[in-house]
Amino acid sequence: RAFRPSMSLNLDKCIEQLQRCELLSEATIKELCEKVKELLIYESNVQQLKSPVTVVGDVHGQFYDVLEIFKIGGKCPDTNYLFLGDYVDRGYHSVETISLLTCLKLRYPSRITLLRGNHESRQVTQVYGFYGECMRKYGSANVWRHFTDMFDYLTVAALIDDVVFAVHGGLSPSVVSIDQIRVLDRFQEVPHDGALADLMWSDPDPDKDGFVQSQRG
Repeated sequence: RAFRPSMSLNLDKCIEQLQRCELLSEATIKELCEKVKELLIYESNVQQLKSPVTVVGDVHGQFYDVLEIFKIGGKCPDTNYLFLGDYVDRGYHSVETISLLTCLKLRYPSRITLLRGNHESRQVTQVYGFYGECMRKYGSANVWRHFTDMFDYLTVAALIDDVVFAVHGGLSPSVVSIDQIRVLDRFQEVPHDGALADLMWSDPDPDKDGFVQSQRG
């Protein structure tokens, strides 16, 4: 399905503005999130990707590191990117970071894939900084609500060349095949337990065999 964003949203202008670390308006972010949800709803829980693709781990609001990644790895859409989640919290520029990545996803949907991390949730972002940053920069929680509603639509895994399995967290004892991930209902807040929670929270541990209770809960 071809996706054509509304002409009222000038994505190239938004991207240029964000690359200068200038905030988008609240109204623009609302439209941006609504449009990208229309795109994400058609993505599978497990996105099929082909190499070459550059895989990027947690960026946590480190906006200038994201710009440096694009400088070194190549601009989108010249380079294909897979981001593994945790775009917000901890860093000082979570709003600018997720705004830029969302714009790029909408502008070049086949060139950039955004997975959901455990920090793309309402509960976690109220503790680790994103909620407070939105309040400081916009004076209300509206922008936080727009983005956290959009997070519910992010896909959870990717398969590169049918060989490399990519996910933010790790494996789950309740998932024994990729097909089981494909049929999960991802359109919700990250749950406290179950397969969806495991895929975003599990930590690989080379010193342990099988699955054990995480010290993070």
